Amino acid sequence: MATNRKSISIVVAALLLTAAPAHAQQLKLMSGPQGGSWYPLAGAIANIGDKAGMKVQVLPGAGIANVKAVQGGKADLAFANSISTVDGVAGRAPFDAKATNVCNVATLYPQYFQVVASADANINSIGDLKGKSVAMQPKGNTAEFISQQALEVYGLKYDDLSRTSFVSYTDAVSLMKDNNAQVFTLGTGVPASAIMDLASARDIKLIGIPDDKFQAMRKLNPGYTKLTIPAGSYPKQTKDVQTIGYATHVIARCDLDEATVYKVLKGMVDNKADLIAITKAMGDTTPKMMAEDIGVPMHKGAMRYYKEAGVL
Repeated sequence: MATNRKSISIVVAALLLTAAPAHAQQLKLMSGPQGGSWYPLAGAIANIGDKAGMKVQVLPGAGIANVKAVQGGKADLAFANSISTVDGVAGRAPFDAKATNVCNVATLYPQYFQVVASADANINSIGDLKGKSVAMQPKGNTAEFISQQALEVYGLKYDDLSRTSFVSYTDAVSLMKDNNAQVFTLGTGVPASAIMDLASARDIKLIGIPDDKFQAMRKLNPGYTKLTIPAGSYPKQTKDVQTIGYATHVIARCDLDEATVYKVLKGMVDNKADLIAITKAMGDTTPKMMAEDIGVPMHKGAMRYYKEAGVL
């Protein structure tokens, strides 16, 4: 009798296990600050992941901090900037050691380093920032580090400014509107919603980076590219403005399961319309562009997808 009961218990347990719903895979995706394009894009990718049976938790972040989070195993996937990731892989400042567990998944679109000043602040170049109040992103954000380098090629440091505020896009715009900052630096797509918000309240001027300073910045980081903010991108912007750029891309832990990365990437390509609805810059993105070599090792799951797509 005892044997029969034991057999029945084993059968019931097996049936319960079979009937139990499969738990969705849990992934942590680091994005960017609210007010930029990464945060809503990450939300769209999370929705895509849900369709594929993956539970994606979106966390706020920043370019440099995201590379460190992936390397340290605190995140599975993240948005990043090519120049920061290349520095991380190489172990250059602001990184303390080489990022050996960070792999590329997809290169998405160009990012623009943008310097916007109040039109009445008498600022015509980054060299004019001496003695001025500047708002920029918190430490760990790629644009904050670029701001340091932009000042450096003009022979300036933070100490040469009257005030530095390391804040979110939203807070930077508020500081500008209230005349508590004269300049705002950020790295994102064009047009940036934060700058459009600012331009709705006061006249602004975009500050460019001329060729000689661009070349000087390339000596600091060869990953910088030359980009142009077209005239008319912002209210009362009548001329093209030259600046520096880099690429937004998605990274993953190199030891993250190959099939997981494959499914995330395939979902992004198959549902590109959802991403374009958030960031128009995604409209020109193709699998061939996503597979571009930017100096960061490609994840095996991404490599598999690109080979199947015939772009590698």
